[in-house]
Amino acid sequence: MSQTLIPNIRDFLASIDPFDKLPKELQRKIACCINITYLAKGEQVHFGGEHELRYLYVIRTGSMEQRKHNGMLRAKLGAEDLFGFTFLDESQTELQEGYSATAIENTLLYLIPHSDLLSLLEEYPDFAEHFASNVQVRLHSALDVVWSDSEKGVFVKKVSEVASNKIVVVDSSTPIREVAREIMDVCSPTAVIKENGEIIGLVTDRDMTKRVIVAGLDINRPVKEIMTPHPLTVAPSDLVLKASSMMMQNNVRSLPVVDGSNVVGVITTTHLVRNNKIQAVFLIEKIKYANTISDLTALTSERQAIFEALVEGQVSADITGHVMTMIMDSYNRRLLQMAEDHFGEPPCDYAWIVAGSHARNEVHMLSDQDNAIILSDDATTEDRAYFRELAEWVCNALDACAFPLCTGKFMAMNPKWCMPLKVWKASYSKWVSNPEYDSLLNVTVFLETRWLHGKESFNTELQKHLFDSIQKSHVFLSSLVRDSVSVNPPLGIFNSLVLEKSGENSKTLNIKRYAINLLVDLARIYGLSSGSETAETMARYNHAYEHKLLSEDMLKNVQGAFQFLTQIRLSQQLMALKEGRVPDNNIDPNSFGSFERKHLKDAFRIIADLQEYTKLKFTRE
Repeated sequence: MSQTLIPNIRDFLASIDPFDKLPKELQRKIACCINITYLAKGEQVHFGGEHELRYLYVIRTGSMEQRKHNGMLRAKLGAEDLFGFTFLDESQTELQEGYSATAIENTLLYLIPHSDLLSLLEEYPDFAEHFASNVQVRLHSALDVVWSDSEKGVFVKKVSEVASNKIVVVDSSTPIREVAREIMDVCSPTAVIKENGEIIGLVTDRDMTKRVIVAGLDINRPVKEIMTPHPLTVAPSDLVLKASSMMMQNNVRSLPVVDGSNVVGVITTTHLVRNNKIQAVFLIEKIKYANTISDLTALTSERQAIFEALVEGQVSADITGHVMTMIMDSYNRRLLQMAEDHFGEPPCDYAWIVAGSHARNEVHMLSDQDNAIILSDDATTEDRAYFRELAEWVCNALDACAFPLCTGKFMAMNPKWCMPLKVWKASYSKWVSNPEYDSLLNVTVFLETRWLHGKESFNTELQKHLFDSIQKSHVFLSSLVRDSVSVNPPLGIFNSLVLEKSGENSKTLNIKRYAINLLVDLARIYGLSSGSETAETMARYNHAYEHKLLSEDMLKNVQGAFQFLTQIRLSQQLMALKEGRVPDNNIDPNSFGSFERKHLKDAFRIIADLQEYTKLKFTRE
């Protein structure tokens, strides 16, 4: 190759992922290794031969189509795309099976010999991950957390940066009087109780008031009698986000900071208020004490501020989902309490349950309402009229608080989803035994539910009935499999090719429909097959792996794909909010650089492979 071409090639490599992350000297060395080839439309590159030289291919201009030997589409690739990662690892299954890549228009390729690339990466091991043969490793590199320089409040701080070292640690036999004196002397709101060197409980200054003074308890009794046992703790290296989430979820105001068996400090709600500029962590506390719908709607901007801080700080999508879910839970619970105050005491027992992303702890800024009511079997016609009014009031109030009404009407305000427990059971039995389209839709919406308010045992009993019904059905799981593979990920997306052809979203990809939902649907199948009781998507895949329904490699692939896709969706929602637009699930592939496009294609290919594996596995079984 002419030396005069090397600067031009290096400049091109420096503009695309992952070469743009390499030092200039390594970019130059790779450019010096490159062979250049031209393919006319229809010409092929073949892989898998024992004696063939192996290359990493970079498309300079044109486009390629990859197909497996069985004719299935593997991917479509355009300018700036790379392929040939798989063959960097001799152990890869596809190395034996092989696949072909065909030029679907005149194409100019840069060929980097694997032997040269591997040698260079030995010199620069810090950059090897970007060229890993395993797709989950490459996806993981896309998810590395790098905090933004802008202020994110307390979310991204370590507990050790915020916690107080003023802490009281006493033995379980210490008299209440002495513990109270130590709490006052140290000016700590909390005392940690130990027994035989182990932390067994916690006492706060509020506990002293409620459990001792108000109750008239003898102050010479051992503190063990008034402590809260089995206290939650955090480590100094934990993010404050984790601590605040634990406090909100468990309604506690203090957490001991523990390093091994040593108590090194305490973190309280007061510390968080003082250190958090937007006080986002305490939105749940504000929701809890709101008295009107107007009070709650006024907090919408703070909810958005929390979301923006989490996504800008590149907090993982699963943690973001959990935090946003806890906030949505708080709105639901407070509105239900307000509704009961407004309409009077409920005439019979009931359970308010949530479904969909809310039940899966995967709430984001687009999450709408999916909820229902399970009534006691002795509910009368008058009772049902009460709950219809209550549900309509709560659902409309949630809508006013920016949790939109479900377009499919899967809400408690719909009489279909406000039924006695025995009617719910009968409906589940019918849906599972005869999973036609409407029945399958109903059961998939309510396949994951989570209790939120009222009588929890109603939901527990209903879920047990559902799983028992599925175990007895010979057709339900196969129907679920057919439905989950009826929509395919966009393996053909490249350059300006998009999926949506009409309407306002004429040049966009619906990442929810064509990617995230496919992984959620497949997770249901693996969760049911492995007997998982959790509703969370990745927890279902993990459970399936533990029960040997998925290989470790498959699990890591799915984990990387799901994390990357959900992170992309959250980033797109953040961008819309920043630009004053209403967020949606439609993304413009042309707005991405080569980095995002490559990883999107990796994720789509993982989904397609999982669909194919699932279809074969469950059809065979």
